[in-house]
Amino acid sequence: MLYFEKPRQLSFLSTFPLDLTKTRLQMQGEAALARLGDGARESAPYRGMVRTALGIIQEEGFLKLWQGVTPAIYRHVVYSGGRMVTYEHLREVVFGKSEDEHYPLWKSVIGGMMAGVIGQFLANPTDLVKVQMQMEGKRKLEGKPLRFRGVHHAFAKILAEGGIRGLWAGWVPNIQRAALVNMGDLTTYDTVKHYLVLNTPLEDNIMTHGLSSLCSGLVASILGTPADVIKSRIMNQPRDKQGRGLLYKSSTDCLIQAVQGEGFMSLYKGFLPSWLRM
Repeated sequence: MLYFEKPRQLSFLSTFPLDLTKTRLQMQGEAALARLGDGARESAPYRGMVRTALGIIQEEGFLKLWQGVTPAIYRHVVYSGGRMVTYEHLREVVFGKSEDEHYPLWKSVIGGMMAGVIGQFLANPTDLVKVQMQMEGKRKLEGKPLRFRGVHHAFAKILAEGGIRGLWAGWVPNIQRAALVNMGDLTTYDTVKHYLVLNTPLEDNIMTHGLSSLCSGLVASILGTPADVIKSRIMNQPRDKQGRGLLYKSSTDCLIQAVQGEGFMSLYKGFLPSWLRM
């Protein structure tokens, strides 16, 4: 897992538009919006990844592809730091290495999942602000008032309306996603890389790393996208003056409404940009 951290940091800004596009796709066609009396579910027709990205550029401006990048940077720092510290502690103190200095795969998987859960829980407030700010451009196009003047105003407003608890809205599907993504990422990467080195002419080089990353990203996206969709919708839903959600009572309620109103595949909206970014 630590091998991935530096490349991810270097590619963070360049791949952020994929994250924004993913979030916009996850919100499209949201069936629960009909309960607010706004009429149709969606004011714009459903668009795929490329058309969504182009639509943002044409309708909002090129730089809006990085809308929400500031809280995303905060989230990246908190999540990566929390995950790495937790993983190192689990590896060295809790699990420990075997007598031959080998670290078993099952320990790596469990450690990675637990580290991902803790890191994501700590970073939940930044993720919440990121998702809501990513949707501000869409709200403006729909003629709705903007919720925030900036990232710090967003934190302050959410805290004032929902208290400390409000900053952790959507934390349950958020940590579920982190656990599933880390499990799929670690196990698939190690398994595929081990298989390629032993059964093909490939050596442990950039090609092997690339193929292993492609496969691990695919599995991680398959496992984590449904929880990511639910997380994003809970975080972005309108709230009353007490900070309570107006669309969803819980993660389970959001899941049921999405499947019943939009079909099972609605849980995989935003899958392609999510996979490409991973």
